[in-house]
Amino acid sequence: MITGAQIRMARGYLKWSVKDLADRSGVAISTIKRMESDDGFPAARGGNIESVHRALVDAGMEFISENGGGPGVRIKR
Repeated sequence: MITGAQIRMARGYLKWSVKDLADRSGVAISTIKRMESDDGFPAARGGNIESVHRALVDAGMEFISENGGGPGVRIKR
């Protein structure tokens, strides 16, 4: 499960615009903006969340679950 904040962080790390992520994931810009506006789990269809997640993972991002320090992102080694 990823959060809207993690999507924003990963996109920022990659220096992608919302349009870049939309193009790579096949998800509408408005949907991505709505997903990113929620710091918790985005209120969006599972397929859209999975598509965004897959695009970011394919670009080299790794999502860190909440483990006492809060959820985050990092680049895969």
